[in-house]
Parts: sequence; structure tokens; C-alpha cells
Amino acid sequence: MTHTYKFGVTMTCGGCSGAVERVLKKLEGVESFNVSLETQTAEVIAADSLPYDTVLEKIKKTGKAVKSGEADGEKMDI
Repeated sequence: MTHTYKFGVTMTCGGCSGAVERVLKKLEGVESFNVSLETQTAEVIAADSLPYDTVLEKIKKTGKAVKSGEADGEKMDI
């Protein structure tokens, strides 16, 4: 089983979206992801074993502001 996590992330350039992509690439349990500079979102398909909070913390560590979060279509705390 997988989870779909969606985050609204403030990204101003390709370097910003690249930073988010790099942390997601390294995160164990991420099956696929799509980081969009245009829509300011990061969508992550994650294994059942990877909690929402772990993905959120990794994205926050890039220094980018996380404006919103969803897990499987449900609004979550950021």
C-alpha cells in the first residue's frame, strides 16, 4: 500500500525545486515524486512505512517554506 502526500512549497527558482527533489530522492520509502516550480507543489508517492511527518521535516530542512500539506487527500498540519 502507498500514500500520496502533497505539499505547497514556496520555490522561487530551479535551484529551490532542485533542493526539494534532492532530499526526496535520498529519502527511503519514496516511490516517486513530482516537484513543480510552476504550481509550487511537491507530490510524493510513499511506501506505507514512510510517515507524512518524516517527509514534511525533510522538505522543511531545505529551508523552503511549506504552506500546506495533505495526506491521501486529507488536510494535515504543517
